[in-house]
Amino acid sequence: MSGPTPFMPSRRRFSARLALSAWSAAGALGALGALGASLRPSSAWAAAPFPDKGRTIRIVLGLAAGGASDAQARFVATKLAEVLKTPVIVENRPGASFILATEEVIRSAPDGYTFMYAPSSVVAQNPQTLANVRYDPFKDLTPLSLGARGPLVLTVHTSVPARTVQELISYIKAHPGQTGYASFGTGTSSHIYGEAFVRQAGLDAVHVPYKGGADAAKDFLAGRVQFYFDAAPNAIQNTATGKVRMLAVAAPQRSPMLPDVPTMGEQGASGIDMPSWLGFYGPAHMPAPVVGTLNAALAQVLAMPATREFFRQGAYEAESSSPAELAALTRATYDQWGQTIRKLGLTKQ
Repeated sequence: MSGPTPFMPSRRRFSARLALSAWSAAGALGALGALGASLRPSSAWAAAPFPDKGRTIRIVLGLAAGGASDAQARFVATKLAEVLKTPVIVENRPGASFILATEEVIRSAPDGYTFMYAPSSVVAQNPQTLANVRYDPFKDLTPLSLGARGPLVLTVHTSVPARTVQELISYIKAHPGQTGYASFGTGTSSHIYGEAFVRQAGLDAVHVPYKGGADAAKDFLAGRVQFYFDAAPNAIQNTATGKVRMLAVAAPQRSPMLPDVPTMGEQGASGIDMPSWLGFYGPAHMPAPVVGTLNAALAQVLAMPATREFFRQGAYEAESSSPAELAALTRATYDQWGQTIRKLGLTKQ
């Protein structure tokens, strides 16, 4: 294989990677105890004025700093601080496929000062693929607002002589067990898209998870992994280096921001063309007035021309919703991915 050194086939396969051994039984019991305590509502939170101008709001993100989602969250935080007239920060809690960040939010007081910005995989895929997920996305979280919609993009390192999806399939078949694909975490959308692609095409490729897009990009740009279902902003940035090319968008239609990049379906790879999105979620039992305040503020920020332009530069569309609309979208996406996961024969590990 020419170009940078390929990923060595000695890495563990998908089934081994899904098992996150770092979670001990004692730690799990302690987290569950804290989780149960945090879910008890308090009338004090409902009565307290929100926001208190002297308190800081945290937007928790389960990815390392430097990726597309991090940039979006920080942009929103800056504008949200202006709207609410109170400090708003982004707190990165990478690791365990967003589980650490999600449990941090669930354990937090439901007073509006802690919520997360999360990709759809956190609520639609993780609970169905990872055995160590101890949260129920429908009982333990409060939907606040949709944040953005945007496709994942199948990208390939230029050391791989493939310019179409079918050429990539042929390349992987010619190099069984020697082709690695990156993801920004086990169980995340980039992982499930990659696994779906590999299984449907009958390929022998190796999953290599990272703690976020920025970490994955380092090895991808160096050619240590050969392909990657990446968030559109990262895909655009990586392609600009000349070391990566975009092959397809994993969405039902072409992206208006990437009109020259065909869909997976257009190239004969159907079944992995579901749209991806990100949303804002707080802990369960948030008082309705607090939810309403945050929803209105997020809607105002996401409708700003500056916000829409910032997201559009990364091939994402800033989009808000009501809490009820996000709840319905969460359920629909969960059910849709459930069908795909069962069809692929993926089990919790």
